[in-house]
Amino acid sequence: SARCGRTGDPKRAAPPGHLAMAPQRVPRHKRCAARSDPREADVRQHQDILTIPTRGQGLVEITDAVAAIVEAARIETGLATVYSRHTSASLLIQENADPDVASDLLAFFRRLAPDGDPLFVHTCEGPDDMPAHVKSALTATTLSIPITGGRLALGTWQGIFVFEHRTAPHRRSIVVHVIGA
Repeated sequence: SARCGRTGDPKRAAPPGHLAMAPQRVPRHKRCAARSDPREADVRQHQDILTIPTRGQGLVEITDAVAAIVEAARIETGLATVYSRHTSASLLIQENADPDVASDLLAFFRRLAPDGDPLFVHTCEGPDDMPAHVKSALTATTLSIPITGGRLALGTWQGIFVFEHRTAPHRRSIVVHVIGA
């Protein structure tokens, strides 16, 4: 749309880093044929479960553990899905070079949903439980990461983290599912 700076003119140059291609529609019969093509049978899946000990509120990097599962799957091109089986811990892709990033994120979320906030009615599991649910709801419990060349296609400074929102240590169960060829 013109409001977004797009005119719809196919002759207009693509922004740097983008391919200048018009979308192409794949005929329905070719889409369906690809599903039953025997050459597509080499798509494989692999799944593993990580148990991650936490020390209370904070971030725990799990990039190396997820990368090891991807390597064990021997999938060159595909997708890794990382899933937290919890409602009071979440997952993040975040900078892993400077530990101040983790400290700042923790401080921000503590301010956003402080433990013991009188707003919350759900307190039977402690004053940190409902704030942990809110923090988890605002972040993610599932991440999807492309696999390229048999490796996670993360950026230079990106890492995968479990974000523990409870004050006590926990053992968090993280499912890693890998699919591809």
